[in-house]
Amino acid sequence: MAKSFTKGPTIKAGLIKQVILVRKDLKMGVGKVAAQASHASLSSYLEVNRLYPAVAEKWLSEGQTKIVLKVNDEKEAEEVKRKLREAKIPFKAVKDAGQTQVPPGTETAIGVGPYYEKEIDKVTGEMGLF
Repeated sequence: MAKSFTKGPTIKAGLIKQVILVRKDLKMGVGKVAAQASHASLSSYLEVNRLYPAVAEKWLSEGQTKIVLKVNDEKEAEEVKRKLREAKIPFKAVKDAGQTQVPPGTETAIGVGPYYEKEIDKVTGEMGLF
């Protein structure tokens, strides 16, 4: 049975995690990466809390597992987002205001989940650590 974004998945057994994807090609400084990853984590969490509050609550109560992975460039980021949409895995992309290191509107990071680890890993499982 396909998951619905309006009703949300039934809480089931399995680990819940969040994945943060950060673009490697932008050559952002460490502080900028930390800020963009933080924006992605919070934005994606808020989206999941809106769509699937029970999943968000389970993630919070289990220690907020997250991992930061690299996306090599914009093309790879677009491909990952396409796969996430097809799999109906919630995510939020971060576009920078452009006040420091990257031009305005540059997509810097993507927050994925929190959602079921098995589902996320089908899309991001082969990606490298940032």
